[in-house]
Amino acid sequence: MGGNALQEAGQPATAEAQLAVVLKTSEYIAKIIAAGYQVVIAHGNGPQVGRIVLQNEYAVSVSPAMPFDVCGAMSQGMIGYQIQQGLAKVLKEHGIDKQVVTLVTQVVVDQDDPKFKNPSKPIGPFYSEEEARQIAAEKGYIMKEDAGRGWRRVVASPLPVEIVELDAAKCLVDNGFIVVTVGGGGIPVIKTASGDIEGTAAVIDKDLASEKLAEDLDADALVILTAVEKVSIRYNKPDQLDLDTLSVAEAKRYIAEGHFAPGSMLPKVEAAIRFVESKKGRKAIITSLDKALDAIGGTAGTTLC
Repeated sequence: MGGNALQEAGQPATAEAQLAVVLKTSEYIAKIIAAGYQVVIAHGNGPQVGRIVLQNEYAVSVSPAMPFDVCGAMSQGMIGYQIQQGLAKVLKEHGIDKQVVTLVTQVVVDQDDPKFKNPSKPIGPFYSEEEARQIAAEKGYIMKEDAGRGWRRVVASPLPVEIVELDAAKCLVDNGFIVVTVGGGGIPVIKTASGDIEGTAAVIDKDLASEKLAEDLDADALVILTAVEKVSIRYNKPDQLDLDTLSVAEAKRYIAEGHFAPGSMLPKVEAAIRFVESKKGRKAIITSLDKALDAIGGTAGTTLC
């Protein structure tokens, strides 16, 4: 689930407002479960983890700021807790006796991933250039100007390599639980030479982490829920074309032609390609939340197979 399934644009970023959106989202998820599908939930955390970083930064005079990986863990717990509450309430109303559980999930990345050498993912608040230079000198952060709006800390966005709690997720799924996992792409960690796990300052793309999860769980379908019903080429142009189906070859050609925006539709299509190519018979679906069940049935959304 993308950010639109957790927070409405223009609404206050309060816990109450977010829970209200989660309740609406849960209605659509419950319909999928009621139709007999086994569901594992992954979600984004962009706005939420950004606010947690802000809270840490502004409270530093009274309480030490937590590192970014810890902020990611906080967001997983917060969002998962609200999904547990919202979905459990809706499932009860539908007469579905299933328990929802959140798994705080670490995802291993390669510390030699070239993306660590070119951090590009902005996080946290905006600063003036002078403030940014001071922060960079004091904390060693990499600071970059962000689209004329000010300076921000940037971190790497490496590829997911391994889901640490995968066996736990499998155990919960096999025993009938609805699992919320790899929230926000997972908490980014690296493996040291001794085999220990350590957190690292990075953001793992939630679509690619969800694909890795679906692949490792041997799911039949990866369903990526976003703000639009279908993938389009020539998006927002007079000759926009919405796509019902998409082959891997077509998807790669459209990527090469620049039809999908980085940070928006591009990672979703890339994740869909990865999943479909990982094993014969798998399909990926990209659609809006309200069309999710119809898309799984083949009457809405864009299916890549």
